[in-house]
Amino acid sequence: MRGLRVSSIVVGLALMLGACHPGPSSVDGRRIAEANQHPGDWVSYGRTYDEQRFSPLTQIDDGNVGRLGLAWFADLDTNRGQEATPLEIGGVIYTTTAWSKVEAYDATTGRQIWSYDPKVPGDWGVKACCDVVNRGLAMWKGKLYVGALDGRLIALDAKTGRPVWITRTFGQDTSYASTGAPRVVKGRVIIGTGGAEYNQRGFVSAYDAETGRLDWRFYTVPGDPSKPDRQPSDQPLRDIAAKTWAPGTWKVGGGGTVWDTIVYDPKLDLLYFGTDNGDPWNQRYRGVRGDNLFLTSIIAVRPETGKYVWHYQLNPGDEWDYSAVQPIILADLKIGGRTRQVLMQAPKNGFFYVLDRKTGELLSAKNYVTVNWAKGIDLKTGRPIETPEARYSDTGKPWVGVPGPLGGHSWNPMAYSPKTGLVYLPANEAGFPYQEDPAFKHEPLGENLGLDLSGGGKDPDYAAQKAQLASLKGYLLAWDPVAQKAVWRADHPGPANGGVVVTAGNVVFEGSYDGKFAAWRADTGKPLWSFDAQAPIMAAPMTYQVGAVQYVAVMTCGGGAFGLSAGLPGLKSGHPHQLCRLLAFDLGGQAKLPPLPAASRPPLNPPPATATAEVVHQGAELYGRYCGICHGGSAVSAGVTPDLRYTPLLASDGFFDVVLGGALRSQGMVSFSRVLTHDQAAAVRAYLIQRANDTKAAQAKGEDLSAG
Repeated sequence: MRGLRVSSIVVGLALMLGACHPGPSSVDGRRIAEANQHPGDWVSYGRTYDEQRFSPLTQIDDGNVGRLGLAWFADLDTNRGQEATPLEIGGVIYTTTAWSKVEAYDATTGRQIWSYDPKVPGDWGVKACCDVVNRGLAMWKGKLYVGALDGRLIALDAKTGRPVWITRTFGQDTSYASTGAPRVVKGRVIIGTGGAEYNQRGFVSAYDAETGRLDWRFYTVPGDPSKPDRQPSDQPLRDIAAKTWAPGTWKVGGGGTVWDTIVYDPKLDLLYFGTDNGDPWNQRYRGVRGDNLFLTSIIAVRPETGKYVWHYQLNPGDEWDYSAVQPIILADLKIGGRTRQVLMQAPKNGFFYVLDRKTGELLSAKNYVTVNWAKGIDLKTGRPIETPEARYSDTGKPWVGVPGPLGGHSWNPMAYSPKTGLVYLPANEAGFPYQEDPAFKHEPLGENLGLDLSGGGKDPDYAAQKAQLASLKGYLLAWDPVAQKAVWRADHPGPANGGVVVTAGNVVFEGSYDGKFAAWRADTGKPLWSFDAQAPIMAAPMTYQVGAVQYVAVMTCGGGAFGLSAGLPGLKSGHPHQLCRLLAFDLGGQAKLPPLPAASRPPLNPPPATATAEVVHQGAELYGRYCGICHGGSAVSAGVTPDLRYTPLLASDGFFDVVLGGALRSQGMVSFSRVLTHDQAAAVRAYLIQRANDTKAAQAKGEDLSAG
């Protein structure tokens, strides 16, 4: 179904003027670098190479944004997470959806022009830690580039959506996954991978934009020393990184994947990317203590060769999933009386970093959210001043870290306004209990963290989980990167909120996980407007202009790591009828979303809980390792994937047909027979039965926070 609100006069004017706009064939490095000469288009993921997500458009401003209304909407054919920022070139919107599908729409009406489905195998979903999402496209000389979840890099004709070429970025016998938007620089399509928890080794690759031929590859952690990579990355790995790892850790991958955040600086001709956590998280299982380069680092290389230039490591020897894959913004700031070319990042660890982007020199770093793992960052050494208790693998004691792996800020894009001098970022306050798993061993399926994820298995009242849920919060933060301090913040009902765009009209737009799409004054944070989108918003908005009309567009739907694993009640992610859409707004828009179907659940009628406490606890540990990432912590689903407390399979042997036999493989539920015995699967079922009975009893009392 499509919602439409455009008069025939506006349509005619838009098409006439849109035809004069440079089309997809004009998009190259110069066009991206000179994006401000065509302010109405959004030609790159972050609009420009510097990833500032700042639009010069002013038709919608802080004085009239209250008149913003829905212009049109397009329903998507999925209820999985949406993280893409659409592109708009020449009056056409291009975007990706879950499962790496690509769509093209008329930017003034929402009419679908074409769609492309790469038909990613459903069972690849088990290899994606954080949902089957995709964060967007790259455009170059008439072609669109998308990284499919299963590792295919696909070039599409922008006019027709038909494939021009397809290449494999990794082997099909691996557990990598591709969710990030490619970047095109100097005729090379540059893309990384995910999979740091799945026994994989991180790398970034560059492919010829015309042919798909591999040009170069930069590995981020050392590999088998007897098989040198013979790439430009081999020398820094051999000379710098190898000595910071224990011998032999390459056999289990190492981690350090690059699943997002690839940024190019045409002024300095440098390509920057951030790297992920180690494999496993717990450093004890990566061998002797060391920095483990290049984990959790920002790396600068030459885009034509991949030759190493510099690196800065945020968390030496990381064991908290404090990755550095979060968005990077480039800007020129006046610091200490002189203009500096800087790189800015608000990574998971809670500190806002400002680096000299030519040299990697640390200029400043202050915490932008509450942190308890470090007292600060030493500006002389660039190293964090860790609190001893944070090293849970050293102390052997459980520790609640703030931030947790959700991060003070995750992948959700932030924005910078050169008019206000502020960075606008979606911030989180969310702790996490880190506890070593003494019986850990690497497995070929599921995440390898080295942590005890039994959750509520030791606590029949689930008090710890309830307290953790109650402590979660999030907000839109306006941050002064020169003074390193907060200027204003707007609180949200929960964490993991949407990405951000800011405009010259002094307006900041952001969505939130409770389904609100809203606008604030960029300078003061005054609320200006909001819209009920009927679904969580994780993706970043963008804005474009066709003819005389400026639009703001955003993708809706919950999911991702938080949406799959957190299971927060009371948020629209728990609505069983989550509808994913692309929404577009303009001044005076009159389109309406249809009402949501009534929320309903099947009756909770589990079989009796008869297993021993020991078996239930074993099931909780196994569930935490293999199931919780998709079906929710403590067996509370957010509604994107099935809530296993409600499944009728708990009362039949059909449970084993699915878990061990792979009966639902085509839907993403692969067989776990490689890692679970029948008795272990039975323990998982016993845990789910116990959780279902506990939930049913709590519902009867009206007091369960984890009832979903």
